[in-house]
Amino acid sequence: MIMFKTLLSKISPEGYYKFTSLIIPWLLSFAFIFISYGLYQGLFIAPPDYQQGDAFRIMYVHVPSAWISLFAYSVVFISAVISLIWHVKVYDVILLASCKLGAVFTVFTLVTGAIWGKPMWGTWWAWDARLTSELILFFIYISILLLHGSFDDKKKASSAVNILAIVGFINIPIIHFSVEWWNTLHQGPSVIKLSAPSIAADMLTPLIVTALGFTLFFLGTMLKSSQNILLEYEKNKLWVKSI
Repeated sequence: MIMFKTLLSKISPEGYYKFTSLIIPWLLSFAFIFISYGLYQGLFIAPPDYQQGDAFRIMYVHVPSAWISLFAYSVVFISAVISLIWHVKVYDVILLASCKLGAVFTVFTLVTGAIWGKPMWGTWWAWDARLTSELILFFIYISILLLHGSFDDKKKASSAVNILAIVGFINIPIIHFSVEWWNTLHQGPSVIKLSAPSIAADMLTPLIVTALGFTLFFLGTMLKSSQNILLEYEKNKLWVKSI
């Protein structure tokens, strides 16, 4: 624990900015390659679903978006814990940047889910357990951002936001297990499950590739956003003025 604290204390804002500047172009470049390949394979090469026909193809943007909406909050949660315990400034900006992008991906998940749900369920929206808990996730993201903006003192803002972010994490397992805990219109897990995936390999491979691309895109854009927030935080420091 002491070694971990010492390691975290060595992450300076300037060092973080320089390191992330090196990896952001690589993350975004590989994201473009993976997303382009995955979407091409999923939208044009993968065979139609035997029940849904071509309507299932929206899965290749809906599922990766849903994955990122949850992954982003996991980053928020980890950042909040580290910031609350060890007061490392860069994790404050990572938290805020992840919240902003997480909210965007959550909206995209809800919109694509509604588009997919209309032909499948006959309605744009249903108060389904998965849909409702995903909507709650969006409100948690927005609440964190609004709470942070309500403080003039950044230290007080950080403490309040960290506590809310940690408490809000309870919604993540609820989203994931909602289709198993309640009677829901939403289909059960078909990729991440104890048994073999229940989706054909020629449909699954593009989905995994696209999800990986979305993950790299999230990391690249999140780091870039965190850089911008960090520059605002540190605008009076010499290292910022020297950029």
